[in-house]
Amino acid sequence: MRATAPQRQTERRSTLVQEVVHRLEREISGGRFQPGDRLDEQKLAAAFGVSRTPVREALRHLAAAGLIDLQPRRGASVAQVPLPRMIQMLEVMSTIEGLCARLAARRMSDDERQNLLNLVAACGKAMREESDVDLFHDLGLQFHDAIYAGTHNPFLEDLAKTIRNRVAAYRRRQLDRPGRMQEAHEEHVSIIEAVAAGDADAAEAKMARHISMQSDRFIDFISALTRAELLAEAVQPHFPQPPTTPPT
Repeated sequence: MRATAPQRQTERRSTLVQEVVHRLEREISGGRFQPGDRLDEQKLAAAFGVSRTPVREALRHLAAAGLIDLQPRRGASVAQVPLPRMIQMLEVMSTIEGLCARLAARRMSDDERQNLLNLVAACGKAMREESDVDLFHDLGLQFHDAIYAGTHNPFLEDLAKTIRNRVAAYRRRQLDRPGRMQEAHEEHVSIIEAVAAGDADAAEAKMARHISMQSDRFIDFISALTRAELLAEAVQPHFPQPPTTPPT
């Protein structure tokens, strides 16, 4: 049965909304929009070459996913994550990404493994020849996307991306620390070696270590976020003042 004109119009609008959603997700996770940045519907529509309607619907979708905040009369802004919540998310992210690496080691095709090798090689070039942190970060996101896809489990892939997108702008700041880009590249190489060898246990353990925040790295991470003023207000410590004794 052929789709009616209204049905085709609805399908086109749905596709357009999804395209805007995916583009905004990439630009937020890639760091173009920082936590707390305002997202103007009209400017986004002009930048994406669409009307404001699909942008508005995309913003609602991203708000439901927790990636942006929508406030009456204030519009949309990239969500800020309080520190306790971020710690919880990173803890879950470590486990989820470890599972992704385990399944990818078991299920990836030869072509998918070769794509991973190519991405790691590109990351190495971005680090050694160009010292391009933004390019390295973008290629790193593609590396993790390839791992997610390699699970051949769309539900797990969507879950991993949802969590990753919530904290990607914050984790990008780690790469500003001297030596972190080199460390991240070496971790990627170690992960792909395990995946390419089909060693599911090693792939899971190495990915979990790559994501998890050890004490010194975590302190550096929080310090970078504080300097960049990216943490939500709820992160700032509050010390109650002792009651003032009225003068007698």
